[in-house]
Amino acid sequence: MIKHIVMWNLAGETPERNRQACQFLKERFEGLAGLIPGLLKIEVGVDISRIDYACDVVLYTEFASLEALAAYATHPEHLRVRDELGNSRIARHQVDYVV
Repeated sequence: MIKHIVMWNLAGETPERNRQACQFLKERFEGLAGLIPGLLKIEVGVDISRIDYACDVVLYTEFASLEALAAYATHPEHLRVRDELGNSRIARHQVDYVV
């Protein structure tokens, strides 16, 4: 199994706009559940600590294999979500590892 974790900081001129951007990202990624073969689990969390070094949102996913993760990266539904998010993401961090 492969775990794929991504963390983002999002744009937002005000705390409310940032909160809306976080909720939009969360809803879009959660909508991928059941649509992509090999995607076993998807969970999206929005930071509640609000400390200055925290990321705004984390994506936690589990894939059946490296091939499934690679297929996810180019899957039309994933690409659609990525396009819908546009320039709302201002920083991105990722870790992929084998379990």
